[in-house]
Amino acid sequence: MKVLAVGCHPDDLEIACGGTLHKYTQNGAEVVMCHVANGNLGHAVIPPQELRDLRRVEAQNAGKVLGVKEVISLDVDDIQVNHYDNTAVDAMAEVVRYVRPDVIITHNNKDYMQDHVETSMLVFNSSFVSSLVHKSMEKLDNSAVYPIFVPIYYMDTLAGVDFIPTHYVDITAHIDVKLEALSCHETQIKWMLEHDNIDFSLMVKTCSQMRGYQCGVDYAEGFRPCTVYPRMTAKHLLP
Repeated sequence: MKVLAVGCHPDDLEIACGGTLHKYTQNGAEVVMCHVANGNLGHAVIPPQELRDLRRVEAQNAGKVLGVKEVISLDVDDIQVNHYDNTAVDAMAEVVRYVRPDVIITHNNKDYMQDHVETSMLVFNSSFVSSLVHKSMEKLDNSAVYPIFVPIYYMDTLAGVDFIPTHYVDITAHIDVKLEALSCHETQIKWMLEHDNIDFSLMVKTCSQMRGYQCGVDYAEGFRPCTVYPRMTAKHLLP
């Protein structure tokens, strides 16, 4: 099984579906993580170019903890993600053609900030574009077309606000790995703890516990499927 997980910023996937991604890899699935934005504005002290480079390394380290095959970045600057940008759409479509996933996990299409919502729509548009036979890309021409309307699952929002899951994944055996992967994003975790008095790791663990309460396990992550034609499938795609 092949899984493509697309988050906006380098720590978004670890927050919302890190346990699920580790569960996939432990079950033998081939997982690729892709970040659309480079996170260059996610700090009040570290300048953007330096932060971009730091966060790329953090993302790679987190991917190793989760056991994924590869971590890819589209390297779009923060607040510049735009699902109407044909260059970004083509770049994301190339990723879909390259990975050829059985399922895509990405942001909910209603979330707390612009880049997350734009990423959700970008993935939706690009996964359609990847199926067009006469659409050539810069790196992968139309011989690499992926003629499948890939099922999409939307992952939880930050703190679970305004998100009601229809599907849950039990990550009780994976919560420690999820938090270890999250801790790789030191520029974010350390900064929020020292300067905003937010223990972000504790918040993420608590939200996983909340989802666990809802489905009768210790820790869980919540999802809901994209239900437009013809994205649905009778296959069980979550681990």
